[in-house]
Amino acid sequence: MSTKYKATTTEEAYFITITTVGWVDVFTRLNQKNSIIRALHYCQQNKGLEIYAYCIMSSHIHLLCKATDGFVLSDVIRDFKKFTSKKSIQLILDEPESRREWMLDYFQKSCVHLKREQQYKVWQDGYHAELIETNWFIKQKVNYIHNNPMMEKIVTSPEDYYFSSARNYAGLENDLDVILLDLF
Repeated sequence: MSTKYKATTTEEAYFITITTVGWVDVFTRLNQKNSIIRALHYCQQNKGLEIYAYCIMSSHIHLLCKATDGFVLSDVIRDFKKFTSKKSIQLILDEPESRREWMLDYFQKSCVHLKREQQYKVWQDGYHAELIETNWFIKQKVNYIHNNPMMEKIVTSPEDYYFSSARNYAGLENDLDVILLDLF
């Protein structure tokens, strides 16, 4: 397996993108986004995840983060994806969702090629991770993360998007604490 775009080192920060299969817009509902926030918070509290910037979009998540306290980031992301995949399916089954049948069918068909037995597949295999090596790269990625909802014309200002650390950097209410970087 290739290590390109994988978090293979410990105690170093990475820019990570995690994407749903087929770029399916799973995180359009508040309950789905809140579930991701709770899972990230759990990883912060119990798996040594330090988050410096994040944004939850409808089909993907961006993180600027690292693992600490002896945890390995690739393991943290693997566990996060496994848990949130199950939780997302459970929310689709239990909560109001007009796209329920279509989404479940799509996620079920996404498992056909897998060697291991699995009923649903929500996340694409792996994730895209880029090692953070310079302050310029950090600034560029934090700006990219925070401007993502603006580029999609969801909001007109990054701090207006509730599920992004742009609110933390602007000193506004947010449900997930991050470690603020003093680079701006």
